[in-house]
Amino acid sequence: MKIISRIISIVLFIVFFGFALQNKEIVDLQFFPGSTMAGPLVLFLLGFFLFGAILGVLAMTPSVFRHRRNASKTQKALTTIQKEQEAQRLAQSQAPQPDSIKNI
Repeated sequence: MKIISRIISIVLFIVFFGFALQNKEIVDLQFFPGSTMAGPLVLFLLGFFLFGAILGVLAMTPSVFRHRRNASKTQKALTTIQKEQEAQRLAQSQAPQPDSIKNI
């Protein structure tokens, strides 16, 4: 599996490197009226891709923490249930204790 992932990584690197070599023209990026920025197209694409990836990770952060908290609560409840079941099994496996005998 490691070999397959490495091969896929190498192929993707070659494809993206070829894409970068073909798109090195200078482009103008206009943000607001009167403000422009000039630079290579591939750098703008890479920058916006990274910005989107970071924004996506930040958007997922609250749900990740919520799932971790729920998993922790579930794990604690499961541990409690397992301890109770073990105590019940232990109580059932012990021989019953005789009642005290009264001498008449």
